[in-house]
Amino acid sequence: MDEKNLEKAMDIVTMLIGGEEIGKNSEGNRALYEEYSSNPQVYDYVHKMLKKMNMVMYEYNDSLYITAGDHNQVFGYSNADIRKELGLKVNRELYLCYFIVYQIISCFYSDTSGYNFTEYIKIEGIIASVDEALEHIISNLEIFVENKTEEHSFESIALVWNELPAATEETVRAAKNSKAGYVKLVLNFLVDQKIMAQSEERYYLKDRGKALIENYFEENKGRLYQIMQEGE
Repeated sequence: MDEKNLEKAMDIVTMLIGGEEIGKNSEGNRALYEEYSSNPQVYDYVHKMLKKMNMVMYEYNDSLYITAGDHNQVFGYSNADIRKELGLKVNRELYLCYFIVYQIISCFYSDTSGYNFTEYIKIEGIIASVDEALEHIISNLEIFVENKTEEHSFESIALVWNELPAATEETVRAAKNSKAGYVKLVLNFLVDQKIMAQSEERYYLKDRGKALIENYFEENKGRLYQIMQEGE
């Protein structure tokens, strides 16, 4: 075992878990990216470590990104964790947030292999997207859903969403008292996770977000993805 290469691999994994950026153009970490890209032993060590920790790595635009693998209780989020992070009480509120995330993705991607070249999105655009998607699904439940559980889930999401006013004040706060507030809750979470960036009222998808969408989401299509594709 080459201890020098092992230490370099450990440095790479440690920095990625700590949220640091490692890429061809990363200040300070460029040398580590070059080691990963050009040294087969470092490359192998990195992937073996991440596999043992149930982490998945994606390469995008000459940079490295990681995400927790399925059922990773150490580095991943459970439903309860996300509810706590967003200040939610019940699962139907969480499922609405998941639905909002999907609509945010659809604003940038027509599907996971085709970026729409949308530069940024705004809260009002996301609200319109959620309104339209939910109305279409609820109006055609017998076509899109396969069982009563799915039907109840979408009806619960729609019930929470449709009872909300579009906004309660001019300055949008992250809260559960309006559609804009719910969207802001989700956007704040995505910004905290370095998936999106905010500039005033505009939200941009970062390379980390693109890497996750184009890889993880594509590889792990769930039932919501299938329903939404049928809906389109």
